[in-house]
Amino acid sequence: MNEVIQKVTDRIRERSSQSRAVYLSRIASAKGHGVNRNKLGCSNLAHAMAPMEESEKTSLAGLESPNIAIVTAYNDMLSAHEPYKLYPTLIKRTLMDMGATGQVAGGVPAMCDGVTQSQPGMELSLFSRDNIAMGTAIGLSHNVYDGALYLGVCDKIVPGLVIGALAFGHLPGLFIPAGPMPSGISNAHKAKVRQDFAQGKVSEGALLKVESASYHSSGTCTFYGTA
Repeated sequence: MNEVIQKVTDRIRERSSQSRAVYLSRIASAKGHGVNRNKLGCSNLAHAMAPMEESEKTSLAGLESPNIAIVTAYNDMLSAHEPYKLYPTLIKRTLMDMGATGQVAGGVPAMCDGVTQSQPGMELSLFSRDNIAMGTAIGLSHNVYDGALYLGVCDKIVPGLVIGALAFGHLPGLFIPAGPMPSGISNAHKAKVRQDFAQGKVSEGALLKVESASYHSSGTCTFYGTA
């Protein structure tokens, strides 16, 4: 490892040793044995499986097969998150084929800096990360899950999901990206048209046409955020 990175890592490890020990102790205590829902009363469990299909209820009531939480950041305004629309249905169907069950534990917001840039909504960008973390933790708090799948991409959504997931670090988890947007026009072409617009050489309609050719389909765009 790079010497500077190693020093920083060692310093963080030393500084966080006490709080990390508390966290690891809490996670070890939460882990317990067997499926989590065996700690629930009958009324609690009935509420948890009320909307499920009968075959799913039978599996869930058996207290043996795993039940997987799905936390999704789906919305159809963000290109990066639009593909998630059908993921929960596909995931739950696959889990049933494997003898397990899945439930959408909760949905979290996903905002796009590409849309809110220079707009008042941009002020909510970093705050949304904390909102996502809280929403993730609330979704997992029902204590009926034995693992989790997190559906989200982009620079605020993933950190928020990670923070929420760490609050339930005893649950195994996977993060599932939705894939990239295919390349549109080159950055050089887009930059040239932007420069021409700033100089009054092309119309706003021409600029929008080029921007739309760059950001043109579902999938993660090329906007690089740093939240």
